Amino acid sequence: MPLHTDQLHRSIRLDNPPQRIVSLVPSQTELLYDLGLDDRVAGITKFCVHPNQWFTSKTRVGGTKTVKMEIIDRLQPDLIIANKEENVQEQVEELALRYPVWTSDINNLEDAFRMMAGIGQLTGRPTEAAAIIHTAKSRFLQLPVPRIRRRAAYLIWQNPWMTIGGDTFINDMLQRCGWDNVFADRRRYPVVTPEELAAAGCQLVLLSSEPYPFKEKHVHEWEQRLPGAKVVLADGEMFSWYGSRLLHAPEYFMQLQKQQ
Repeated sequence: MPLHTDQLHRSIRLDNPPQRIVSLVPSQTELLYDLGLDDRVAGITKFCVHPNQWFTSKTRVGGTKTVKMEIIDRLQPDLIIANKEENVQEQVEELALRYPVWTSDINNLEDAFRMMAGIGQLTGRPTEAAAIIHTAKSRFLQLPVPRIRRRAAYLIWQNPWMTIGGDTFINDMLQRCGWDNVFADRRRYPVVTPEELAAAGCQLVLLSSEPYPFKEKHVHEWEQRLPGAKVVLADGEMFSWYGSRLLHAPEYFMQLQKQQ
């Protein structure tokens, strides 16, 4: 097989289609399932909760940032799929000394589509990957953009409060919903204060279900802090899982739009 270049511009050579794949990225694990690779995925992380049958049956190699090298060594993978942001650089580099590692780097929807195409080529499933990409693109094109854009903040953590900057995949999803991130001038996942949120003029506050599991009680707390803003719980998987979950994200976004 030819060289395969990942999204960090690193190349690996696979002489044959991989038969023992380890995925270190939950959203890409789900993609592997939807590509029909059930018998070829040997290991996943403890956060790879979709599909449930894999979560309950596949070997778990630790967390996305706490990979257990000894378990991976026992599995002897012929391909490891990682991500620049979700995995620890030092661990990925150590694995790359022993196994072929293909790493994604995703900051927007187009990056996600390129990742899907790349993994399709890697695994011998280019047609299946192309079908997922085509359907997801079509559904995003049907996502209406409100005539009046709203100023929004998306919170992912508390104590300290953390939000998302303008260079993140979640920011791209907000934009496609017609919502402008009030912290788009910041990078990655900055810490903010309630006072900064109040001063930013938020019209909409989204409390994500992950990584921090915000609940209804947090909605009530923020409604009191920001009485002029609409506060809603958001499905974090729909905003941050950049694999085949994107097939379902546009419909979910349309439901959220109707609540505003």
